[in-house]
Amino acid sequence: MKKNAIVFVGIVFVVCILAILGIAAMVKGHKDGKTTDTMLKHIKVTESEPVKASISLDDNTLFDELPEITKYPLVVDSSADVNLEIMTSPEKAGESYESWLVDVVMDFNRENNETKNGKTIGIQVRSVSSGLAADYIISHKHTPQMFSPSNYLWGEYVNANGGNVTLFNERLVGNTAGLLIDKNSEYKTFEEIIKAVQEGKINIGYTNPQASSTGMNLLLSILKMSDDQMFNDAGIEGFSKFQQNIPFVAYNTMQMRDSAQKGTLDGMILEYQTYINEPNINKLYNFIPFGVRHDNPLYVVNQDYLSEDELEGIKIFNDYCMDSKSQDIATKKGFNANDDYKTEVAFTGSEVNKALEVYKANKDNGKDIIAVFVADCSGSMYGDPIIQLKESLSNGMQYINENNYVGLVSYSDDVNIEVPIAKFDMNQKAYFQGGINSLTANGSTASYDAVVVAMDMIEKAKADKPDAKAMIFLLSDGYQNVGYNLNTIKPALKESNIPVYTISYTSDADTNAMRELSEVNEAATINADSEDIVYKIKSLFNSQM
Repeated sequence: MKKNAIVFVGIVFVVCILAILGIAAMVKGHKDGKTTDTMLKHIKVTESEPVKASISLDDNTLFDELPEITKYPLVVDSSADVNLEIMTSPEKAGESYESWLVDVVMDFNRENNETKNGKTIGIQVRSVSSGLAADYIISHKHTPQMFSPSNYLWGEYVNANGGNVTLFNERLVGNTAGLLIDKNSEYKTFEEIIKAVQEGKINIGYTNPQASSTGMNLLLSILKMSDDQMFNDAGIEGFSKFQQNIPFVAYNTMQMRDSAQKGTLDGMILEYQTYINEPNINKLYNFIPFGVRHDNPLYVVNQDYLSEDELEGIKIFNDYCMDSKSQDIATKKGFNANDDYKTEVAFTGSEVNKALEVYKANKDNGKDIIAVFVADCSGSMYGDPIIQLKESLSNGMQYINENNYVGLVSYSDDVNIEVPIAKFDMNQKAYFQGGINSLTANGSTASYDAVVVAMDMIEKAKADKPDAKAMIFLLSDGYQNVGYNLNTIKPALKESNIPVYTISYTSDADTNAMRELSEVNEAATINADSEDIVYKIKSLFNSQM
């Protein structure tokens, strides 16, 4: 009996100790900022008196903010008698399995090919995403002799918007766009997957159709699937139902690829050449081709202005790309597969333009958007970074729809609410511009404290708009050095499900920390400098807001 009593007392003692430790852990958790409310108690927050400023009513376009082409340097240069530049999509002009065109051009240039007049031909390669390259050509800010986007839709788009490209070769290398779907999914066809999304049964992600070839392909395919007329009520309603159940639209293919490798979505879109070369992706997902083929056509830019030597050089280069040696290299890198898949539809440039108008008008799907812009005003942002931050916010305002709800926060040592959240009408725009004008750089960097304040502002605003889509834009160099750290705020951020889009304003920014913050809730990280930050942030606003 005595022995049993001792054992019982011992058990009670252990239970008590565990209970005390549990309570202590809970207390410590609160002190470490596990919830927004408890973290706010340790953050010094001030609120400015909003001041209005004049705003520009100019209807600028993205073309106005295109960076100088030197921001996208040649990946292959040449110094021949006749130098021909090809502006090409990145999956053909990168590294590893994305280096096909680089490899072929370097071989071509080494062979000193000549025109019939005995002039040597050199090819220069510039890697630029298809949508951005199209913008350069349309705006005449940079016009190469050749253009090779991922699919022909961009050629149609260029010619429908004042550019001038002539199709020279329908296919340099074969590729297809695809819907990736979880290998365990019951849905096996493109139509089944799209309908399942429209009915809210599964979640997939896709890339911004204003910049991505695969995203544009998907937009057109959904409109066409819903109704052959595409732009009547049934077609637009079909896209709206689809958009209603999309958790996020990726800013670019890289973000989509990262999401695919983590397996966090039921499905997404990707090109086959990427899919087959990424084991972590093809292990998780089945690939279902859709829409128009991505056969990487070759266009001649401003053909009427090229010399005979340039036109002959283009033909010689095209023939070189099509020979068996060059095509074998392409096949080894994942191209030229799925040749049994045939495109059953075709689209014109006017249809592409109209589809993009439908996307912009319906991307919010009637839902309110609540967004807080969080501006780093610490000392490390002094000079060009804070100037670019203010300029990009001012210039990007026109891409924020007026039905959205927007606020502005700044921070250095402490956090300041410059503009409380309100509907982004003319009145709020004037206050927002006034808040931007007041930003100055000095002090330390309490980045994550500011994110917590933005989360709290959004949570309170959502009390009246529970179905609103929320997001935070953190504009910073990423170097947090006071206040809460990322690990402390991450649980509350994850629970809030608010994506944090991060925009870096210096070339030496702490991009790893910025990326980790964005990855918590599937948002994009944009790394840019003073040469292209304005264009990139306006593109981001255009796709998300």
